[in-house]
Amino acid sequence: MFSTSFSHLQRVFALRCSPRRHSLFPLMADTLTSGSPKKPRVCAFSDVASGQASQKKRVGTHNGSFHCDEALGCFLIRLTSKFSSADVVRTRNPELLESLDAVLDVGGVYDPSRDRYDHHQKGFSEVFGHGFNTKLSSAGLVYKHYGKEIIAKELQRDESDPDVQRLYLAIYKSFIEAIDAIDNGINQYDTDQPPKYVNNTSLSSRVGRLNPNWNDPDQSPEKEDAAFHQAMSLTGDEFLQSLRFYVRSWLPARAIVIDSLSSRKDVDPSGEILVLNQYCPWKLHLFELEEELKIDPQIKYALYQDERSKSWRVQAVSVSPESFESRKALPSAWRGLRDDELSKETGIPGCVFVHMSGFIGGNSTFEGALAMAKSALSL
Repeated sequence: MFSTSFSHLQRVFALRCSPRRHSLFPLMADTLTSGSPKKPRVCAFSDVASGQASQKKRVGTHNGSFHCDEALGCFLIRLTSKFSSADVVRTRNPELLESLDAVLDVGGVYDPSRDRYDHHQKGFSEVFGHGFNTKLSSAGLVYKHYGKEIIAKELQRDESDPDVQRLYLAIYKSFIEAIDAIDNGINQYDTDQPPKYVNNTSLSSRVGRLNPNWNDPDQSPEKEDAAFHQAMSLTGDEFLQSLRFYVRSWLPARAIVIDSLSSRKDVDPSGEILVLNQYCPWKLHLFELEEELKIDPQIKYALYQDERSKSWRVQAVSVSPESFESRKALPSAWRGLRDDELSKETGIPGCVFVHMSGFIGGNSTFEGALAMAKSALSL
């Protein structure tokens, strides 16, 4: 189900031509893992301007210094059926921009009916919606209008499929929104305090460092265009990695947690004990699903088998995803005890340990772990 359905999404970028003021380059058909790029091809600007060089679609963005949003936006739009393998033109010439099939991050126009995706013009205030209020960059604009198509291709499902909508929102939250915010100069925190440390490892920072250095002897358009190719490759590869993580890991884990929630009252009539039939990253899914499904009372303990020891864990659910405080920690009398001493204190055979903070414990069997959870609920 989760196999890649559009291998043509992964491309190596090869420079095609770079006139002094404008450049056009297609993304070649090799995959990212297929070795060295094809040798660049050169064409005259007169061919580019007249459209004689190719009948393919042409996507435009500005030349000069580049940022993460237009690099990613150019990559994303080329994942669509409409702009698959389109040529990318880098220019600020208004007449040339007007002749292109799509324009990103330049031109002063946001008009999705004409595939114009600039966000710099006065009065622009477009946001993603669905509860997100961050002003969009060119990457966010392309994703807003084409993200579902891109995700549906990877899932091999219709755009109307509920999982497509879930991933559409999840990937915006986890990947795209930060790029929008950084490009629009929006602070991550509402504070006037200086940061305690500097983080220059974000995707936007790494893209910025691909621009030619100010003192590089070679400041040619050719050097700049080659660097933009690298930026598209970097941002596109990380987007695809993120998308495939959500398809191959996040969605299956969510399904396991949903199944466990649906059967929770078969485990214990209280409905406060969750048993995972297979270990998976469950915590964030649980918080989201409790809210989405209006689970009441909340889950207090999650049980799952440790894959290495094959013993069972009893983990107290925290009060929030970021908190170390548990909704109901394991009893204080159990904390720090192990093995026979713990089994004697609990009256439950097979106990292995309980952490000093009471957030997690273990038993050699499922029955023993469940007995620990039920006992802890009553204390």
